[in-house]
Amino acid sequence: MEILEVVKKNQEEMIKDMQGLLRIDSTLVESEDPEAPFGRGIRESLDYVLALGEKMGFRTKNVANVAGHIEYGSGEGIIGILCHVDVVPAQGNWTFPPFSGTVSGGRIYSRGASDDKGPTIAALYALKALKDMGFQPKKRIRLIIGTDEESHWRGIKKYFQECEMPDLGFSPDADFPVIYGEKGIMSIDITGPSGIFFQAGERYNVVPDEARAQVGKDLKDAFLAYLEETGLKGEYGEEIRLFGKAAHAMEPAHGVNAMVKLCEFLRKHTNDSFVSFVSENLTDSRFRKIGLAFSDPEMKDLTVNAALLKCENGAGRLGLNLRYPINWDKEKFLKEFEEIAGRYGLEMKVVGDQPPHYVDKEDELVKILHQAYIHYTGDDETPLLTIGGGTYARALKKGVAFGPKFPNREEVAHQVDEYIEIEDIVLATAIIAKAVLDLTK
Repeated sequence: MEILEVVKKNQEEMIKDMQGLLRIDSTLVESEDPEAPFGRGIRESLDYVLALGEKMGFRTKNVANVAGHIEYGSGEGIIGILCHVDVVPAQGNWTFPPFSGTVSGGRIYSRGASDDKGPTIAALYALKALKDMGFQPKKRIRLIIGTDEESHWRGIKKYFQECEMPDLGFSPDADFPVIYGEKGIMSIDITGPSGIFFQAGERYNVVPDEARAQVGKDLKDAFLAYLEETGLKGEYGEEIRLFGKAAHAMEPAHGVNAMVKLCEFLRKHTNDSFVSFVSENLTDSRFRKIGLAFSDPEMKDLTVNAALLKCENGAGRLGLNLRYPINWDKEKFLKEFEEIAGRYGLEMKVVGDQPPHYVDKEDELVKILHQAYIHYTGDDETPLLTIGGGTYARALKKGVAFGPKFPNREEVAHQVDEYIEIEDIVLATAIIAKAVLDLTK
């Protein structure tokens, strides 16, 4: 029986198991509990996937309650499939409850449906399909599960302190046909004095969809006029509240940054240093306005997400998330950007930096995965990709991102009403299984 036929035979069970995982709220909650250091929801999600693997007859391992793996086959070599079960916060107004796993119109709606709970279950069912067909891999295939990919990568780091590094692998946490390069990811904090109350954003990797402020003066008429002029939505009461659209920080232009928009409005009504800095320097996601734009032929544009702004009690902190291509002059940029911040009486500090990740397009790993994609889609024209996102592929010595989003499908990760097409995830499961089969030959 052909792989896709076996996957379709298991489709109903796979969707049910996917819904079960999606119904667990696995947003990060820092905890002192060693049994659930990232919160009960994340621990429950890890246990859920490991239990499914064990039920299917695979070997499983829990690593310090922050990671784990499901293993299939035997031999010296290891092929890794790296997934994660944590999610970003489900903010905004959802059509369906964000942790319901609702099936509607051929889609599953839920936070984590596309990033990365849905693909985690798909990868597991890819292994199940091969097992159902009687395939006995001569290498060890490990579905490796991380638990704080959306924040600090502590789970996957702990995993590789205790477990072997795969020879090669992939992460089903991005796009088809194959992503062979990922931009560097840098987080920057800007700090200094502030004379207002301002709150926006929670995570560096999410475009903030709501911002609120208090400035100590009546701006109702001006704010309502601003809303009418821009077509944005907001509320005026004890606080000024403005609403935007969330998006993944890998492409900030896909969202509407509520923090930036509120700063643009407040610029005429306050002299606050943070409001001025944001509204005068960060209104586009490419640094064009201040002459610091950069682009690389392969990895494209340097981007910035104005991710969070917290101003209270006379002090403020602005968090920025940059996605940078290879060949970018990092030191020159940081020197010039720090000088710009200094003009506003603000200080700059790099708080995180992951360098770009790259595998040659001619590498055998890339070729095998690409052929598995072509086998089931017939699409040999869509070019191989580089992205601004950061997947677990960069945790491997040799790894790429591989699916599950197909070309011309909209990007919904980190957005309100995140979903995955059932038809797509079934096909992606077969492609993953085919890729694993071919990688073990």
